[in-house]
Amino acid sequence: MRPDPGAARILPALCAVLLIAVGSGAQDHGDPRIGGTWTISFAAGGNPDATPDERTVDDAPPLKPEYLGAWRERQRLAQEASARGEPLATAATFCLPQGMPAMMGTGGPFPMEILLSPGQVTIVQEAYTQVRRIYLDTPQSTLDDIEPGFYGRSVGRWEGDTLVVDTIGVKESVRYRDVPHTLDMRITERIRRVEPDTLWDEVTIEDPEILEEPWEVTFVFNRLPGYEMMEYVCEDNREYADENGVMRLRIDPR
Repeated sequence: MRPDPGAARILPALCAVLLIAVGSGAQDHGDPRIGGTWTISFAAGGNPDATPDERTVDDAPPLKPEYLGAWRERQRLAQEASARGEPLATAATFCLPQGMPAMMGTGGPFPMEILLSPGQVTIVQEAYTQVRRIYLDTPQSTLDDIEPGFYGRSVGRWEGDTLVVDTIGVKESVRYRDVPHTLDMRITERIRRVEPDTLWDEVTIEDPEILEEPWEVTFVFNRLPGYEMMEYVCEDNREYADENGVMRLRIDPR
């Protein structure tokens, strides 16, 4: 039986369509190796290769002098209150989500899950069931077009195996390490897998009105293979802040 010349012309065209579709999917999904469930290992002030003793962010952020003094005083008062057994109230006292960038680096011991889909990367933090959406290959909005929120608006793009993310629009009440910021704060992240089970999120925070220079910190995560995310709802909360800002518990006398 002689081959159909029409089929011979159609077959290469179908192959080309399939190749385009596969290529487009790979571009949309970026590097799927960052997908999965991860737990925070440590945070390092811009240096994830630090020695174990250096793997903290206890160093002061690069605040301008007019803000640094007040920040140090708040840390001192918080430490003294904790030593007395009267910790000061935090966002957690009021069942509030951590927001950006804290949800990326202070969720422990609660893990986070990275989900990859065409046009979007979704990050779910188990603590407070926080959900963050990163829109791929789309222009960033202006501040005038954004309703300030806990997570702001994040857009991203793939540079090889690195997901580069730009975030703006985080409302001023949302703080990382109790550091103040303005609505002009901009957060840039470079998220990549550096080893089979190690993920880095290199974070740069810019806010010229508050910071002397860009504030850099790297969150390091370990993979949790096979972990199933659990529900976390801050309900029936008994914590509250008294008139001095101290965290208290409502005790049921029954």
